[in-house]
Amino acid sequence: MTEFYKIRRLPPYVFESVNKLKAQLRNKGVDIIDFGMGNPDLPVPPHIVEKLVEAAQKPRTNRYSASRGIPGLRKAMAGYYERRFGVKLNPDTQIVATLGSKEGFANLAQAITAPGDVIIAPNPSYPIHAFGFIMAGGVIRSIEAHSPEQYLAGIDRAVRHSVPPPIAMIVCYPANPTAQVVDLDFYKEAVALAKKHGMFLLSDMAYSEVYFEGDPPPSVLQVPGALDVAVEVNTLSKTYSMAGFRVGFALGNERLIAALARVKSYLDYGAYTPIQVAAAAALNGPQDCVEEMRNTYKARRDVLIDSFAKAGWAIPKPSASMFAWTQIPEPFRHLGSVEFAKRLMEGAEFAVAPGAGFGEYGDQYVRLAFVENEARIRQAARNLKKFLQSNSAKQAAE
Repeated sequence: MTEFYKIRRLPPYVFESVNKLKAQLRNKGVDIIDFGMGNPDLPVPPHIVEKLVEAAQKPRTNRYSASRGIPGLRKAMAGYYERRFGVKLNPDTQIVATLGSKEGFANLAQAITAPGDVIIAPNPSYPIHAFGFIMAGGVIRSIEAHSPEQYLAGIDRAVRHSVPPPIAMIVCYPANPTAQVVDLDFYKEAVALAKKHGMFLLSDMAYSEVYFEGDPPPSVLQVPGALDVAVEVNTLSKTYSMAGFRVGFALGNERLIAALARVKSYLDYGAYTPIQVAAAAALNGPQDCVEEMRNTYKARRDVLIDSFAKAGWAIPKPSASMFAWTQIPEPFRHLGSVEFAKRLMEGAEFAVAPGAGFGEYGDQYVRLAFVENEARIRQAARNLKKFLQSNSAKQAAE
């Protein structure tokens, strides 16, 4: 039987074999320490949960909500961008609440993409950046992006050699999976490139508040004139550990926001109203919980980098995001990221995300998420040391 058109355009799920092995090992009683998925394990701050419960007890909040997001939430999102970035936005025309940043990106792709439209995307990058547009009938022009400079340098050439010309380019900083960061000068150059080539600029900033050193990450919307071409997608998932709440937002260019709102009006009625009320409370309320989140991930990062280095695997220290991105240790590099991830699970009893899941240029890398506590990170390091020593002994015997 012939596969459906959109399903044919999607490759096999790279993480499937790794997840299958993880499930098999856990079924056998193996305690797999899981650095694979960026799934926050921290509790949602109490004042947010209290607001959710309070709103859920009001019968009228159980009705259909608004696909654009309730006005109070959109105003809270505008307030956050003005406080954090100094960017003033109209909650009625320049902001749409989304069901997480992933849904926002996917429906933005549906809204603006015609079959055959070309989109420039970094590689490696978060899968929805490419596959949201592929499912919408678009064509991805991948540019190797092991550094922000490498990505920008490849855009001009990609535009010259793309037929038809690209309609949009994607940026994501702090980056998932690579944990790279950029300054405002990068965004100035990106906006200039978008305008030069008549493209929209789509920014994913899911990790805007997860940073450890240096200045807070800037927004592309801080660039003068960015609103002419740019939309940014953000989320409460990581900032307030609200991943399961599915609350994000898209902000920026009125034409793009209107297109996204139009598509969403046909597809959903927005998140459950009490969730939106709780999200507004998160953005408007005390922010000491955000600093606590940063301190927790920073402490975990430091323990992971230090203990893994002592075990024999030196990993670059990220200055932002909740991930470490690193090359596969040299003795295992020939395996590729999927096979190496399986070997780690079987031999060291911890899981990582194979870099191949983020694009072809990621296959020599793996991603580790800071979603296990410090004791379990140290246990993983002890397991790693034994695994590496065992492999060295095996190679010596051969």
